[in-house]
Amino acid sequence: MTLLSIGEGTQVTLHFAIKLKNGDVVDSTFEKEPAQFIVGDGNLLEGFEKALIGLTAGTKQSFIIEPEEGFGQSNPSNIQHFSRDQFTDDIELEEGLMLSFADAQNAELPGVIAAFDDESVTVDFNHPLAGKEIEFEVEIISVDPLVKH
Repeated sequence: MTLLSIGEGTQVTLHFAIKLKNGDVVDSTFEKEPAQFIVGDGNLLEGFEKALIGLTAGTKQSFIIEPEEGFGQSNPSNIQHFSRDQFTDDIELEEGLMLSFADAQNAELPGVIAAFDDESVTVDFNHPLAGKEIEFEVEIISVDPLVKH
């Protein structure tokens, strides 16, 4: 019997870890339930999915995902400056604090405080992992044909 490899029309169960270049773990399933996805369902970024194509159950591997294949490059136009008086006094500002903002369509938009002083607040609306090279470590548990109901 041949092992089914990851490709279009497969359901994959795996453990993964996403790490920064310095070794810090951003997310991992190794200590909990494995993740499951269907190739092409949009649950995994395309660059991460492409790295898995052709792998089979039992494979353990690490990949380096460049920003263009992962969370994208940091976009300077996603860094916005606000007047300090737009933030109420009950918000204790600190660099790295993530706040929720409303975009033009009133959808929730997370932003990270990048800098502030008495006059202004700089908010970074880029994904926190934008511009970063990511190590993607995987252990493929199973690869199954997609069962259609």
